[in-house]
Amino acid sequence: MDEQAAEGIPASSGASTCVITQRWVDRVAVLTVSGVVDMLTSPQLETAIDAALDQKPAGVVVDFTDVEFLASAGMGVLVAAHDKAGSDVAISVVADGPATSRPLKLVGIADILGLYPSLDEALAARNT
Repeated sequence: MDEQAAEGIPASSGASTCVITQRWVDRVAVLTVSGVVDMLTSPQLETAIDAALDQKPAGVVVDFTDVEFLASAGMGVLVAAHDKAGSDVAISVVADGPATSRPLKLVGIADILGLYPSLDEALAARNT
């Protein structure tokens, strides 16, 4: 991911556009994703998650609230992030709706990652 994308400026790849911003809530990295997460933009998501993990967070929350389309490539990035994080860092996903939560549930990713309908619920779960 280039520096512009890290600052919330879209990185365009043909018709696919994905914007990722990072903020911190205590020791939890919150990655807010919007647009399309597919084979063209999923490397951007992977880079953002890796950058967050490099900072040794207590957890990482990937917020897909504004994602219009989530392809299998994006789901693969989440599984890889879960494997990279190990048992020390919980990876959670905010997804509510047919474009995001439904595919995550159908392929079983919701069984290995925390899946929440809102960012507030994901953050609250980190504090319990």
